[in-house]
Amino acid sequence: MTPPLIVDSHCHLDFPDFDEERPAVIQRALDAGVERMVTICTRLRLEPKVRAIAEEFAPVFYACGTHPMSAAEEPLATVDDLIKIAEHPKMVGIGETGLDYHYTSESADIQKQSLRIHITAARETKLPLIIHARAADDDMAQILTEEYANGAYTCVMHCFSSSPELAKAALDLGFYLSMSGIATFPKSQEVRDIFASAPLDRILVETDSPYLAPPPHRGKRNEPAYTAHTAAKGAEVFGVLLRDFAAQTTANFDRLFWKATA
Repeated sequence: MTPPLIVDSHCHLDFPDFDEERPAVIQRALDAGVERMVTICTRLRLEPKVRAIAEEFAPVFYACGTHPMSAAEEPLATVDDLIKIAEHPKMVGIGETGLDYHYTSESADIQKQSLRIHITAARETKLPLIIHARAADDDMAQILTEEYANGAYTCVMHCFSSSPELAKAALDLGFYLSMSGIATFPKSQEVRDIFASAPLDRILVETDSPYLAPPPHRGKRNEPAYTAHTAAKGAEVFGVLLRDFAAQTTANFDRLFWKATA
């Protein structure tokens, strides 16, 4: 039986974990029904490598930004930098950016500055903002809401595992929540409950590979093919057939990541 078509909206195919078998990894994804992948550049100086992967493989698109955990180590991106990169036809999103106070709270100020730059670029390019949020829910909700008041933009809360309050703030702004392997873990019932209370037309799926592999691969390297396991759990959470969940999340992806439409 042909698997339902889904999209891995967030992976890191440029990471060394995939260097030895990138073509095989992408083929396994296609075989599993993962028709498209967005590989995420986390440091602007690495953009050429990420871009080259998107150029080599037709099902792969890319996004670019400065990860919050790298914000203090990298030159501060400019809006013009991001707009220029966004001219590439396969560059489909701004980020990932955001706030991470779990590992890098000491750089909170530069993270906030970087985040606002990325939001401005997302607003000006009309590309979706890709948000990483960890242990920074109050500041994240405040900045996203303040900036939206300055001018509308679109956004996905990637690998969402934050509070119900941040989920509500994001959804109230018309943003999307992305379900990763975290939602499949046995101890993640609170995360599943947050997703179950969200509108299905605002949900994406992703791997964040090579991290966060869902069962039965937990503890091993994740890869885009395993989006299928997260999608199966998502269908269960929403109480719908897998083919219907796959179709809806793909339509959601196409709406948000409009440059990556098939």
